[in-house]
Amino acid sequence: MASSVACSILRKTLRFQFCSTLNSSRRVALCSSSLAYSFQSASLVRRVQTQSMSYPPFSMYPRFASFKVGDDENLMNVLQSEIECVKEPKDPREIIVPKEFPFEIIDSHGDQTITLKREYNNESIQVTIYMNLDIERDDRQDENVDHQEGSEVQPNISLHITVDKGQGFILEFGCKLNSDELEIESMASRSDHFDTQGAYQGPVFSDLDENLQKALHKYLEVRGIKSSSLHSFLYEYMINKDEREYLKWLKNLKEFLLR
Repeated sequence: MASSVACSILRKTLRFQFCSTLNSSRRVALCSSSLAYSFQSASLVRRVQTQSMSYPPFSMYPRFASFKVGDDENLMNVLQSEIECVKEPKDPREIIVPKEFPFEIIDSHGDQTITLKREYNNESIQVTIYMNLDIERDDRQDENVDHQEGSEVQPNISLHITVDKGQGFILEFGCKLNSDELEIESMASRSDHFDTQGAYQGPVFSDLDENLQKALHKYLEVRGIKSSSLHSFLYEYMINKDEREYLKWLKNLKEFLLR
């Protein structure tokens, strides 16, 4: 009996030792496996980081962006050079106005035209000034102008003239002004109350009787539209305005690029 009990105790002791040893081996193996996995993960992370540092993604390449920056810088350099080359225009108030000049000058920044206004008796007269600064001569000018070297040719100035008596009826003239004469190219009458599209506005000006044409020229001259005194002043004024508007346009473009 004592021998059986001793054998039972011995078997339990041996089984417990075996299980403990097996469990310890499993724990050691598990720890070793976990450690190995950790080392592998760390190694993988290091490889990914190394590749990321060595080979940046395609979107990080500055190759295409550099072209845009280079083009913008070139544009800015050319623009600045042009600004420096443009002569600083006069202040409009420095331009000498002819004596007895009867008009008020309305010069709005950003407009390519100026407007002259005056009151004459019971009439409101408004003259809109246009000028094409590209010098173009018509056939008549080519025949009459002596082609001398160094001679300066001033372009024609286009005028749109309205005469309004405030009675719903307006006279309109389309004119060309040069240093020699005021040429009336068209004349029309219209109502300011109704749509006159398609309405009869009179014949072609050149088809009018010659005496009537002369009388209408005198009609405008009395109201201050004279070629002799007006052309030189308007030519200088419009040249200066064109330079002012161009320089302002260049500076606005530069400001836009710097934003």
